[in-house]
Amino acid sequence: MKDAAVDLLFASLAHAGRRRMLDLVMAAPGISVSALATHFDMSRIAVLKHVRTLEACELLISRKEGRTRQLFFNPVPIQQIHDRWTTKYSAFWAETMVDIQARVQRRASGEEPKIA
Repeated sequence: MKDAAVDLLFASLAHAGRRRMLDLVMAAPGISVSALATHFDMSRIAVLKHVRTLEACELLISRKEGRTRQLFFNPVPIQQIHDRWTTKYSAFWAETMVDIQARVQRRASGEEPKIA
């Protein structure tokens, strides 16, 4: 994923309204732009501009069905970002840190004896 695409993805996700749109599309795959617009206090045209921004970074895929545009969430760009900054090594260390945190919490609560 090129830096310009990453910048566009993060800029798209930085807007709370667009994140809410993604949540709504995930909850109702195939929702129309008109139906999506009913969830916002903005015009259908303004919603469409946000949809186009989400399409530009490929978070949304649209399909024309007659005069209706159906929207679908595409998780691939987010997965690519995840893959870019995580590796098999980071998964190991994340799991290790979770284990350490659990042991510290058990020890603090008195559930695990202290090792001298």
